[in-house]
Amino acid sequence: MAYQIAKLVFLLCALSHVLAAIAAKSYYDILQVPKSASDEQIKRAYRKLALKYHPDKNPGNEEATKRFSEISNAYEVLSDGEKRNIYDRHGEEGIKQHMAGGGRGGGMGMNMQDLFSFFGGGGSMEEEETIVKGDDVIVDLDATLEDLYMGGSLKVWREKNVIKPAPGKRRCNCRNEVYHKQIGPGMFQQMTEQVCEQCQNIKFEREGYFVTVDIEKGMQDGQEVVFYEDGEPVVDGEPGDLKFRIRTAPHDLFRREGNDLHTTVTITLVQALVGFEKTVKHLDEHLVDISTKGITKPKEVRKFKGEGMPLHFSTKKGDLYIQFEVLFPTSLTENQKQKIKETLG
Repeated sequence: MAYQIAKLVFLLCALSHVLAAIAAKSYYDILQVPKSASDEQIKRAYRKLALKYHPDKNPGNEEATKRFSEISNAYEVLSDGEKRNIYDRHGEEGIKQHMAGGGRGGGMGMNMQDLFSFFGGGGSMEEEETIVKGDDVIVDLDATLEDLYMGGSLKVWREKNVIKPAPGKRRCNCRNEVYHKQIGPGMFQQMTEQVCEQCQNIKFEREGYFVTVDIEKGMQDGQEVVFYEDGEPVVDGEPGDLKFRIRTAPHDLFRREGNDLHTTVTITLVQALVGFEKTVKHLDEHLVDISTKGITKPKEVRKFKGEGMPLHFSTKKGDLYIQFEVLFPTSLTENQKQKIKETLG
């Protein structure tokens, strides 16, 4: 009898946890994805929401900071296969136990799935329908070396189709429904019929506007700046994404190779032989001292450490490589030749 009472108390406590978990917003709701979402959908939703509620973009906004924390916590669980599996079966309490090192559903040989079955529940959720997604729009965007070195922004004119209301009704939310038709005594045939609702009619209109694309320091060719749900719209679905793919624009002085910069400096024959004092103006206009007291050979390359491109999301920088071209005189007088012979012997 005492054992049955203890078990009943445990079930009631566990039920209270279940009800609390149901009342709380689920991790899927926080990321605004269905329970059947793929890893890519979860990652995409997280990036979209994290960009929107990041504290750097919402200074002093406590609500945004709270949302960002919830989003990060939800993503930490749902992006990990093991944690997601535990969360799907045992909820947030299961994750807490797992993190504490327990990892089990509870005592008395009964887990949360058993508890739902005990009260007549199925313990599983119906798979949600796959959401139709519009086409992504990918635009190659030439960014200057200056913007990629210091950070900057570009305004880009964007035109796209926009869904607007239109007169009349249209068939929408179509689905297949199965029913049985009697074709004889005791004989039935399974039939499938498409059933649609009536929705407000729509039309597409072309609209244009400026998009400000932020160029981050150190971005590499091929990296993308994504504007979620700003691609092509689709009827009864969500729009695709607008993606700006970064390309480094040609520069008059520097050539970029990964995180390094390359340039060419021309010096005279005299400077090549006796040394020189010279500076190179960098992309942010600070001066790089390239002076030397030694001999410089034609085509010689020297490395200037830490004077290259900044690494993306890092305080480190690549290197600057300078190749020296030696400018030889086009002609010499007999007197000059004699003096060179005397000097170089």
